[in-house]
Amino acid sequence: MKITRRLALMSAAAAFALPAIAAETPSARSPGGAILGEGPLWSARDNTLYWVDIRGKKLNALRLADNSAQSWDMPDLIDWIVLRQSGGFLVGILRTVHALTLEPFKLTPLFEIEADKTDNRLNDAKVDAKGRLWTGTMHMPFNQKTAALYRIDADLSVHQMDAPYLCTNGPAFSRDGKRMYHNETSEGLVYVFDMAADGSLSGKRVFTKFAEDVGSPDGLTVDADDGIWVAHYNGSRISRYTTDGKLDFDIRIPAKQVTSMTFAGAGLDRLFVTTAAQPPVDADDPQAGTLFEVPALLLRGHRGLPTNAFAG
Repeated sequence: MKITRRLALMSAAAAFALPAIAAETPSARSPGGAILGEGPLWSARDNTLYWVDIRGKKLNALRLADNSAQSWDMPDLIDWIVLRQSGGFLVGILRTVHALTLEPFKLTPLFEIEADKTDNRLNDAKVDAKGRLWTGTMHMPFNQKTAALYRIDADLSVHQMDAPYLCTNGPAFSRDGKRMYHNETSEGLVYVFDMAADGSLSGKRVFTKFAEDVGSPDGLTVDADDGIWVAHYNGSRISRYTTDGKLDFDIRIPAKQVTSMTFAGAGLDRLFVTTAAQPPVDADDPQAGTLFEVPALLLRGHRGLPTNAFAG
């Protein structure tokens, strides 16, 4: 059965058909063409999956109840979105963290990170189980290690936790909150840290290093069995690793620039994957920039962890 729904765009009227989900291969859940699809966020309170197109300056939403979709234009590069316990969201826009409400639409700037580093921007963020926001930065020309990893506490205080980086990605947290995983994408490295209850980090070490022929590590998530999932940018796949850094299995994605993934749905048993279409896009990559859903058969029974919300 083919599902058809209209895509409601605030910036332009457009429509697309959502295809039936195949049993064996990931299926498109949005049109292709997102320049830098990233940062998928599951919101149980809205029954909605959110994700961003960083370079397209858009926030997107897919409502799982009826498969309707919507997008909002943003004033600049939108780096990520996270839930906020007090309601609404926080979003990173270029180097500024904003409070966001969608109904009515309102952006309120809160604070800047690395305001003096105009070649840097925020890149990727997650909230840990204690409600702290973790985000990193990246060097946009992609040739200098001027970026860092930060922790933002509920009082909005900003703490630099690790440096230097060229391009931070992740982070993700173990089920018990005692380990944090984080990437240096430019070097193909996934790190693991020990994380104390107060949010301090120690014991930084390499969790895994990507071979050159499988792309670069991008977004991360951790499942309910403590498996670590990593997106392969320019690698056309996502991989699941066990806690000792060994590859468990991978899932091929029908786009090359795979950026991130998250579990969603009432049972946290649906996996959505974001991709990009950053130039140059190969002719044999027609679904670049598409949001995909991975069929349950390929997940081998794994489910996700609940989405944490920022405590501030």
